[in-house]
Amino acid sequence: MSDKPTAVRVYLARVRTALADLPASEIEEILDDVRPHLAELEAELGEGARVEALIERLGTPESYAAELRASGGYPPAAEGATQVLPAKTAPSLVKPRIAFWGLLVCAVALALFAFGAAVNLDPGDLLGAVLFLPVFLVSLFFLLSGGTEPVLALPEVGWLRRTLAKGREQEDSGKALSYLASLKPAWWVVCALVLVAFGLLLMLRSRSAVLLLPFLLVAGGAAVWAGPRLRRDRRLLWVAVPVSAFVIGGMLGGFAAAVDLISHRNSYANMPSYYQSSDRYGNDQLTYGGREIENVYAFDGEGKPLTEVYLYDEEGRPITLTRYGCERSSGTKEKIGADNRFPRPRIEQGVTDDQGNYNGYNGYRSACREDASVPFSAAIPKVTAPPTSPTAPTSSTAPATPTPTR
Repeated sequence: MSDKPTAVRVYLARVRTALADLPASEIEEILDDVRPHLAELEAELGEGARVEALIERLGTPESYAAELRASGGYPPAAEGATQVLPAKTAPSLVKPRIAFWGLLVCAVALALFAFGAAVNLDPGDLLGAVLFLPVFLVSLFFLLSGGTEPVLALPEVGWLRRTLAKGREQEDSGKALSYLASLKPAWWVVCALVLVAFGLLLMLRSRSAVLLLPFLLVAGGAAVWAGPRLRRDRRLLWVAVPVSAFVIGGMLGGFAAAVDLISHRNSYANMPSYYQSSDRYGNDQLTYGGREIENVYAFDGEGKPLTEVYLYDEEGRPITLTRYGCERSSGTKEKIGADNRFPRPRIEQGVTDDQGNYNGYNGYRSACREDASVPFSAAIPKVTAPPTSPTAPTSSTAPATPTPTR
């Protein structure tokens, strides 16, 4: 067995050196927490992995040690302190906390707005995200002015990092996290593709989405650029996290919309051919055999047309359709209301001549008129009683038998 130190041992030795000003017991506790993660990373990189490969994934041991200091609440190495700063001289956590929680709030809001826009395919559902823009800008300002170390030193961030580290130690969750980590390079490309596809789908529904497409393109490009650099610059989390949240929300919304579409399509397939839909004005309309119906005529058993007939369905709901009439000023057919009274006058449009004759040969003025007559006659089939089977006559006296003659 070779005594040559492994990449993890070399990397941890440099981390230990960078943490040398801390108490020995605390150094060992910190290294015990990160050693399983480094071992898994070395196994992922393969046998014979070099320290340079770990540095490429995690950063230098010194920068990694600085992150461990910040997450554990220890002072920077430059101060030479061996204990945590006293409470009265400790830096304020207000600004780092605003930077951290502002990022989380904006990420959750973007996910929810993207979900709603994907479900409804309506770019207007994204307008509410503008309200969170000031929150994001304030969060970003405190991040850039204070750096990432105060944010990483927050107790809630330390708890999150420790929770993830413990999850890696468990076999099942560790494998799942390692698998997800291996998908990171492809994830940023997926984000860019989803953002572009999302913008194009919204454009098909509303032309106003063309104004949104450039922002989605920029966000996709930013994700591809910032994603691989997260290990070296944690400030890029303020780009990658909102973009990822938006993409995840949009994908979940698209899945929900697809499920809803499939379920509605199946329910429509089982509906009768006579159902209620909408006309070109967005008003209720009846459709029979794929054709819209604007009028219904009723006849009695003698074939006489009925007037003032009101139609209802089997649940007592009125079958209300759009009612049209002639608009006098323009001479055109216009909507005048909606009711369930039938039949309606037929609306005819044409032209008049200079004497006001409708459909004149030299007509030049648009005209409209209402015709209340029934345009056809109905032959009502006569319902006859079914024939009854004939019965043989009965008699109490048997017929006499004729006597043959000789």
